[in-house]
Amino acid sequence: MQIGIVGLGRMGGNIAVRLTRFGHDVVVYDRDAAAVEKTVARAEPGRATGVSSLADVVAQLRGPRKIVWSMLPAGDITEETVMSLAGLMGRGDIVIDGGNTYYKDDIRRAKVLAEKGIDYLDIGTSGGVWGLDRGYCMMYGGAKEAADHIDPILAALAPGMGDIPRTPERDREGLDPRAEQGYLYCGPAGSGHFVKMVHNGIEYGMMQAFAEGFDVMYRKDSPLLAEDERFSLNMADIAEVWRRGSVVSSWLLDLTAQALANNGELSKFSGEVSDSGEGRWTIEAAIEEAVPVPVMTAALFTRFRSRSDNTFAEKILSAMRFGFGGHVESKG
Repeated sequence: MQIGIVGLGRMGGNIAVRLTRFGHDVVVYDRDAAAVEKTVARAEPGRATGVSSLADVVAQLRGPRKIVWSMLPAGDITEETVMSLAGLMGRGDIVIDGGNTYYKDDIRRAKVLAEKGIDYLDIGTSGGVWGLDRGYCMMYGGAKEAADHIDPILAALAPGMGDIPRTPERDREGLDPRAEQGYLYCGPAGSGHFVKMVHNGIEYGMMQAFAEGFDVMYRKDSPLLAEDERFSLNMADIAEVWRRGSVVSSWLLDLTAQALANNGELSKFSGEVSDSGEGRWTIEAAIEEAVPVPVMTAALFTRFRSRSDNTFAEKILSAMRFGFGGHVESKG
């Protein structure tokens, strides 16, 4: 298939390149011309066309049904891009937002585009800077017919089953086989980003638990303790041993182990931890639903506090965020 990709940052560029590896053709655009050139150079020969405007993206797409995927930060830039595409595209075309958009914005945009006969799909995309080779876990919503139409694109981007054992009873009726491949149709417009939003809220809580645990161990040689109760523990070795058969083994732990092996003091990280919005939105949704989420709330508030006072725990958080998403929170 042919698809336009708008936004060639840490994930957008890799999405475009991965699609060319699986035989798809891409038309790529970014405000940064250097990013366009770099993406075309990395793509499979002859499968990527770089352009210099949104209008050129649409003009270069062939066939009766044009598809454009926006991979931009949530907020005004995505809003402007989606609405501009709505003015350039026609009935039956498909606009995709693969960023971390607030799901209520998806619901509104889908209605606006539907009035023009354009289908809007929201795709929550997880995989960070590793997605080029590992693939992307995707949760998506919108008109099912449009979602089914782009299935070859999603199948190419998804990680596939890999070497993960099958979950027992997964073959029973009513369960979507695509979930095993790493992508899932969640329902109407907004549902994909809603599921991804909660995913990121959970991520906050998991990261915070690791960060706090390592901080407790890191401070076990504190002079506040009795001398015979002080231990000098090696954080890198502990992270590594936990990776090997422990019930807390995970990709987040893998990234922590990698960071600690490189620098046990994590001295290149400031510990000032950003939040990208999804944690806040998850808590807002929980309030609307009267669902208690104390772990995720505490994790978010800790990120706020880290910007005025930070500890080894926050450096662990920064290291994980750099590991999976390339988020730079370096020591100033």
